[in-house]
Amino acid sequence: MKKKVTVVGAGNVGASLAQMIVQEGSADVVLYDIMEGVPQGKALDLSEACPLWGSSSSVIGTNDYSPTAHSDIIVVTAGFPRKPGMSRDDLLAANAKVVSDVVENTSKLSPRAILIIVTNPMDVMTQLALKVSGFDPRRVVGMGGILDSARFRTFVAWEMGVSPEDVEALVLGGHGDLMVPMPRFTTVKGVSLPALLGQERISALVERTRNGGAEIVSLLKTGSAYYAPAAATHQMVNSIIFNKKRMLPCAAYLNGQYATKGVCTGVPVLLGSDGVDKIIELALNEQEKRDFEKSVAAVRELAAKLNL
Repeated sequence: MKKKVTVVGAGNVGASLAQMIVQEGSADVVLYDIMEGVPQGKALDLSEACPLWGSSSSVIGTNDYSPTAHSDIIVVTAGFPRKPGMSRDDLLAANAKVVSDVVENTSKLSPRAILIIVTNPMDVMTQLALKVSGFDPRRVVGMGGILDSARFRTFVAWEMGVSPEDVEALVLGGHGDLMVPMPRFTTVKGVSLPALLGQERISALVERTRNGGAEIVSLLKTGSAYYAPAAATHQMVNSIIFNKKRMLPCAAYLNGQYATKGVCTGVPVLLGSDGVDKIIELALNEQEKRDFEKSVAAVRELAAKLNL
């Protein structure tokens, strides 16, 4: 029997994610949205593509939470997107209301599900989802670090003129302007980035990674990124469905790891069928510690505005 994945939000990110899951045939999908007809129409379109993809996945579109019952994974993409000039943090109040409502309704119907939060500001929304659901912290995780790391990988690959497949990158901390790209833990076919590039070029790549989302928003003008966020979330879904226990940078609840307690932020985790199987603690140097602490402080400041 296939796993069941509910995707809340049938916009660009949610619909793209649904397509990736259904095209692969790895799970059945429920696509929920408040816009009448939108999830139903997209689900029908995806269903009609299944014969062409050789997929036996079922897709249901709904404006009602009841079809989401007994989901194995619930992905929350619903919320307001960024517009030019906005930071992820500007979305705090509006999206907190959306995420609270979604999590309250879906968690009651799927008490054993794993929650993946995509809505921005993602780290704080993950912490809010943890509070509202009352779930074990291992079963509430945020997407951000995978996307940021993918952007870092892309820019490093372009700079080096190599395939992005040969680049492994790591970004820690909050999914925002103070994220912490980690050059020392970024490699090209096993060779550390500082051994390949000078500090000036590395700093430029780090800065572009931090502004990666805003760069796309400024180009699109009426929306934000969705292909890469959906692909990043799909990687998380697959690791959970197939119990791959991949080591991925995700927003997880820290309870003493990295000398940090009571906050959700980006760290490497082993992600499997039970959610966060383990948080991997890296030995950071003094500068990396300072950058991580600064990023965590920014997340805490936003969380405090929601009394988390």
